[in-house]
Amino acid sequence: MKDKKPKNVFREGPISSDFIGNSIYKHQTKTSIGAHNIFLGQVRADEIDGKTVAAIDYTAYEDMANQKFHDIRESAFEKFELTCMHIYHSLGRVNAGEICLFVFVSSPRRKVVFEALEYIVEAIKADVPVFGKEIFEDETHKWKVNN
Repeated sequence: MKDKKPKNVFREGPISSDFIGNSIYKHQTKTSIGAHNIFLGQVRADEIDGKTVAAIDYTAYEDMANQKFHDIRESAFEKFELTCMHIYHSLGRVNAGEICLFVFVSSPRRKVVFEALEYIVEAIKADVPVFGKEIFEDETHKWKVNN
């Protein structure tokens, strides 16, 4: 997996259930896989200072973020016995209840996918320069703090 060019992981707007389902469907022919694990990050309708979040508008330093996603991917393949991995993150407006992050890992063994997925998601949250502006129901906004 070394020396691969960083892939663009960004998709405009929310990640649809059709896209997620199709990604899973495509793996049925890969018979060396024994386990998959999926993380779906969804926008919450948090209440902050008496206002409810209606959406998050995501932006990123795309080249830098894609390189960080790539580095995380390469690191995960070195640490874990993975068959494949897919990461997609939204840009632009994603409404409360919609999916903004889709991470999909596959391996011959089930224990590996649990450990790998946690490692990947935590690394994304800690290291990737993606920023979210929370948009409240009254259309005011506030930059989101990652937690």
